[in-house]
Amino acid sequence: MKKETRVRVSFFLFLCAMEQERKITWKFFLKLLLGILFVVSAVVKIADMDRFEIYIYSYHFFSLNFSFLVARAAIIAELVLGIGLISNCLHKLMWWGSVLMLIGYTFFLFYAFVIGRMDSCHCFGEYLQLNPWQSIVKNIALLALFVLIYKVKGFRFKRDFLALIGVAAIASVVVFVVSPPDNYMPNYNEKGSVQTELLYKSMQQAPLDSLHLDEGKKVLCFFSTGCDYCKMAVEKLSLMQEHYHFSADNVYCAFLGTAEGIGRFFEETGIRPYQSVVYEDVVQLLKITDGNFPVIVFLEKGKVVHAYGFRSMKETEIKAFFQN
Repeated sequence: MKKETRVRVSFFLFLCAMEQERKITWKFFLKLLLGILFVVSAVVKIADMDRFEIYIYSYHFFSLNFSFLVARAAIIAELVLGIGLISNCLHKLMWWGSVLMLIGYTFFLFYAFVIGRMDSCHCFGEYLQLNPWQSIVKNIALLALFVLIYKVKGFRFKRDFLALIGVAAIASVVVFVVSPPDNYMPNYNEKGSVQTELLYKSMQQAPLDSLHLDEGKKVLCFFSTGCDYCKMAVEKLSLMQEHYHFSADNVYCAFLGTAEGIGRFFEETGIRPYQSVVYEDVVQLLKITDGNFPVIVFLEKGKVVHAYGFRSMKETEIKAFFQN
């Protein structure tokens, strides 16, 4: 082979190698971005954990307590897969795990769309609200990107599966420490703050006297119109009330706020408004609740059976109250 020909062949092979290297670098970068996206998705879910829990519970696939664990398991899976994609270790395992998770979420979102759910799927918490159809499109686009990185060569080293177990354990500890489930928190066993005797006295005075709270089983909620935890508490209560077929006519709300604020409160929660009154005697209202909001009181023939704050609501007790 002539020297000139050898030079041309060498140059051609060099260009091919450079092109191949460019493609590999581009795919590594894409994989890195996908990993970061998974981690960000997990972090914003942690920041919006209370609403994410309610969203999972709203389908009634699981009990309220188990929904706490399902929410955290989904976040831990995203963290582990995201870290795996970023580190480029165990490529095939991380690739298949990510793809199967996206496919699973897509089927779930399709189910949500079929049953008429158009509320946010909470895949990026409250920071980016996507309805089921929009999230399905997003997942299909991500699956297409994962196809592009299928042949990326990942790193392997001794004890890589041991490292994976370690990452999963650390992610689990972090998630449960940063956002422990309500039923593992000390205040879960505490009753809601309500001054019982003062409540009984107030039930005979305006505005509560018009609600006939001494008849049968009633639920009385003390809310503030600007309280986010009050909004989430009424969503929880509404889900249980509808699921266990307790009449909405027997649920009442006493608000700290204005009539206009009550309208905005129910509009923002997206639930059908309960019969509500504005408690104009603010001092007395604060005394009844010890200054805490929300407080949800379950009454039978005018006597307090249960009283809960947002984090102390117990589905088993509430179910028994609604069904007995």
